[in-house]
Amino acid sequence: MAYSVPDLPYPFDALEPHIDAQTMEIHHDRHHAAYVANLNAALEGTEWMDRPIEAVLSNLEILPEDKRTPVRNNGGGHANHSFFWEIMSPNGGGEPSGALADAIGEAFGGVAELQAAVNDAGVKRFGSGWTWLVWDGTGLEVKSTPNQDSPIMGGDVPLLGIDVWEHAYYLLYQNRRPDYLAAWWNVVDWEAVAARFQAAQ
Repeated sequence: MAYSVPDLPYPFDALEPHIDAQTMEIHHDRHHAAYVANLNAALEGTEWMDRPIEAVLSNLEILPEDKRTPVRNNGGGHANHSFFWEIMSPNGGGEPSGALADAIGEAFGGVAELQAAVNDAGVKRFGSGWTWLVWDGTGLEVKSTPNQDSPIMGGDVPLLGIDVWEHAYYLLYQNRRPDYLAAWWNVVDWEAVAARFQAAQ
């Protein structure tokens, strides 16, 4: 069964003023759709087409060699964006609570310190990529990946991730990636992040 672009769980303009409607529409309907189309083309007719994208990305080394790069790029793009839409909300922002807040406090000292670390990793990511909060099997860690690489490829569980490709922010923020990263925390859905944290334990 072919992969498909999931519907956004909110309207294009729901994250304004922090992320504008035009960016969301282009990001979802064009960029994400292109990753899915290219992924389907790469895997058409293979046994991998019926597997969850997470299973494919965690086993890239056993794919035929000519499939690995297109699947890494486009499968990663599909997984990362499907994840991205789900951890944002029009009712986002604020701070986490419960076990997630406790774990963040233990690992980083608090939410402000976590945000600073994630933003710093995003600002320092040269070119295109992502900045992440992951569960590495023993604790929380901030990481950055290039292009559309997913933490899944390294065995980590993504809990929170921010797309720092220019297509994610350029219409509203131009080259001001730090401003975009700072604004993004107003749309983070901490409940969705907490659910992923709980599932990763």
